[in-house]
Amino acid sequence: ARRVFTAAGRGEEHLPRGPEFSLLTFWTPPTTAQPTIETVPLLAAEGSDVLLLAHNVTKNPLGYAWYRGERVDNTQLIGSCRVATNLTTKGPAHSGSETLYPNGTLLIQSVTQEDTGSYTLLVTKDDLQTERQTGHLHVHPVLPTPVITSNNSNPREHKDTVVLTCGPETQNTSYMWWISNQSLPKSTRLELSEDKRTLKVVTVTRKEKGPYVCETRNPVSISHSDPFTLDVLWRENARALRVGAITGIVIGVLLVLTLLAVLGCFIFLHRGNWPPASTSGRGPSGSSVSQASLPDARPPAPIYQELLHPDTDVYCNISHKADVGP
Repeated sequence: ARRVFTAAGRGEEHLPRGPEFSLLTFWTPPTTAQPTIETVPLLAAEGSDVLLLAHNVTKNPLGYAWYRGERVDNTQLIGSCRVATNLTTKGPAHSGSETLYPNGTLLIQSVTQEDTGSYTLLVTKDDLQTERQTGHLHVHPVLPTPVITSNNSNPREHKDTVVLTCGPETQNTSYMWWISNQSLPKSTRLELSEDKRTLKVVTVTRKEKGPYVCETRNPVSISHSDPFTLDVLWRENARALRVGAITGIVIGVLLVLTLLAVLGCFIFLHRGNWPPASTSGRGPSGSSVSQASLPDARPPAPIYQELLHPDTDVYCNISHKADVGP
């Protein structure tokens, strides 16, 4: 028992000890909540706007400042704000996309992966004491449409192994494969790499023709490739290809022979119409006349002898004697 004074102040009483009476003798003052930083949205996609919200900031502060990194370094100052005048000053680390608000919030517009990192808030209280807190921002890329590539465009059934690759390769990305709109079946011929980006089809058969679809996923986006179908060659298919190749070669040879025959006929039929080779000589207007095209030359004879002994085999005989003078 212990002695206490009642509110009326009359005498002393003996009260039993117990935990219910500890509140009468002990009292702990409430602790001041520390500021915290909330990233909104929590998962930031590249190109989006992000808010770094300041919670539990002391009331009526003199000012605050934001820094890149986890230290208070003037070379990494983004900007500072004096609350009383709402005057904002930009620092060396200000990129042009940051905005400071009077409640201590920092806005970053059109974030990129380079904005990933830590951000520190420094608050100056009215008693010139300071308090700080650090938040973290991680910017995820928006995934492009993946593309499936193959190491063999015409694999042979039961002989060739095909390796399908989903690209491009990006960090913090998970890969998933689908065949005929279903997840990959359990098969000894289907082997996935450790990161699931590469799919190996061992001794491919017609059953593995596809279509195949690759899915990429990260915390902010999901993307799917276009369907990819394997062109698997089997015996009937290979035989058809050989027959087609032989047929193409035969048709090509026949076309060449036909063209040569047509060209030979053309030369044979038109060779008699070609003009003979000419030799140089004097003629009218400076033209050349071949001796072979002229009639047999006869020795010159007087005109009266020709009249006495006419040549009945000649209808007309013109003899060029000599140039007639004046």
